[in-house]
Amino acid sequence: MRHKKRRGYSTAATLLCFLLVFLICAPLLLIPAGSVTGAAEMRRMLAPVLGTGDGYAKWYVLVLYPTLENFQRLLLESPQFYHLFWNSVGMTVCILLGQLVIGTPSAWAFAAFRFRGRNLLFGLYIVLLLLPFQVMLLPQYLVLKQTKLYGNMAAVILPMIFSTFPVFLMYQGFSQIEAEMLEAARLDGAGEWQIFLRIGVPMGKMGIESAVVLGFLECWNLVEQPMAFLQEQRDWPLSLYLPQLGIEQAGFAFAMSLLVLIPALFVYALGQDALIEGISYMKGKN
Repeated sequence: MRHKKRRGYSTAATLLCFLLVFLICAPLLLIPAGSVTGAAEMRRMLAPVLGTGDGYAKWYVLVLYPTLENFQRLLLESPQFYHLFWNSVGMTVCILLGQLVIGTPSAWAFAAFRFRGRNLLFGLYIVLLLLPFQVMLLPQYLVLKQTKLYGNMAAVILPMIFSTFPVFLMYQGFSQIEAEMLEAARLDGAGEWQIFLRIGVPMGKMGIESAVVLGFLECWNLVEQPMAFLQEQRDWPLSLYLPQLGIEQAGFAFAMSLLVLIPALFVYALGQDALIEGISYMKGKN
């Protein structure tokens, strides 16, 4: 009897999980459908939202009259899309490379060395990690104004390079390495940079990869930082341009959203194992 009750609870929990997953993923199903919906059909479905009809808006997962006009307009008639796309690529690549150059040695120093003030400094990193961007907006704005970086892409890239989250995540990966192994390498005459490059980086690879994957997903979808620190529309990333499209451009926006989503899904698919490992680090798994 108890076994059957447990099976019933397990089945109910599984069904509840599937329901929650469906509700969370349902908006994603609307993107492919909306991207191949023509302007006339979109106006009919969204007539109540546009103020040209009564009742409720309708939506079809299977489009009645699919068309590629949105993609044609986006890829062949919108050169601005390519300009903003390469803005997003350049911004993301520069941030990730900077985080690797700055964050990886920093995380290794916290994990491999014991020095005076280490715990205090790492505690400060954790405090900065907990502070949302809205709290840091005014200090960053004042610093960028004083350094004359405000208004160009460096105003977004430089603060993100020194983000604390990649350091924290890579530190979790490096901390899994046994101290005895590092000491043995030192006794064999290996220098600190040799230990870092030949032991630390290979053995902490999953932490580094998880930081890169999460960093890409964050940087690719930046909205608040570009909105706050960029003045010219030519410097915008795609993630900032999308919210500017009105409901009357819904089909065009869906097509752009689908193309913007593809790189994120590709990076996630490549780094899924590292991402899971990084989450296990944050849970304190040994």
